[in-house]
Amino acid sequence: MRRRDFIALSAGAAAWPVAARAQEAGRTYRIGGLSAGPRNAPYFVAMFDEIRRAGFIEGHNLVIDWHQYAARIEQMPELAAGLVKSRVNVIYASGDLAIRTAQQATTTIPILGVTDDMVGSGLVKSLARPGGNTTGISILAADLDGKRQEILIEAVPGLRRMAALADANQTASAQLQTLQRAARARGVELSVHRVARPEEIAAVIDAAKASGAEALNVLASPLLFSVSRQIIMERVTALRLPAMYQSPEVVEEGGFAAYGVRLVRVFRELMAPQLVKLLRGAKAADLPIEQPTKFELAINLKTAKALGLTMPESFLARADEVIE
Repeated sequence: MRRRDFIALSAGAAAWPVAARAQEAGRTYRIGGLSAGPRNAPYFVAMFDEIRRAGFIEGHNLVIDWHQYAARIEQMPELAAGLVKSRVNVIYASGDLAIRTAQQATTTIPILGVTDDMVGSGLVKSLARPGGNTTGISILAADLDGKRQEILIEAVPGLRRMAALADANQTASAQLQTLQRAARARGVELSVHRVARPEEIAAVIDAAKASGAEALNVLASPLLFSVSRQIIMERVTALRLPAMYQSPEVVEEGGFAAYGVRLVRVFRELMAPQLVKLLRGAKAADLPIEQPTKFELAINLKTAKALGLTMPESFLARADEVIE
């Protein structure tokens, strides 16, 4: 059941007037995508629905050239160069690697990025004035990996050994060391298991389980969320391994627990307005980086019971959504 709606976003909900600002008559706008996830993912559907309300209509005055890069990371520079050559008006890019690749391909076409920390990764100069040709969303997911680890330790009574599943292209070594120190302070041994491609995931989770891990923290990453969460969920279910994820949507799909933002709302209420502004000629350097401000803890009791876990009422009371 849904306990309360606990997410608020810094920019508020996008509300387009019925008579949206007219687009240039006869002009066709072009959006290029370098995405870890498929274009039909719910959060992209929400974003494109929103810009349609603003007057950018695919098949009428909008062309979308979308590339899902997860299975062909080595081709990303070629994909980015192709978008530049086709003269798209905006390049959407997800994750540090895709944003950096787009930046290397163009210094003039606006780049709308989404990743954990735009400033910390060195992708923009500041939140208020990004500079260059890049703006977007810092979803703070990596900042929450430690919080998720704490929640997972509380959720699995008697936990002594756990694993972190990390994206080798995204997660910094310093962050992983911080997580290991925090686990050690709680009397828990944390082993880190890195993957670079979806096809590596099942074997890596098997190795984590074989090493004695009693729970898995799936660290924030476009690869591990957008592309591979079904692979992860199927494997941890088969191994009866409690797993923590970065977004509550995964819990609604059968995942054990998650703490973070709802990406559908982030893309609808933060990403779509920025995309519209860029299409209408705003400079990326002048558009502040947006950040979500509230986060949601979700627990799937059905999954917990299947794993043989009994959740304390005091712990469940903290959740914003409990699926029974």
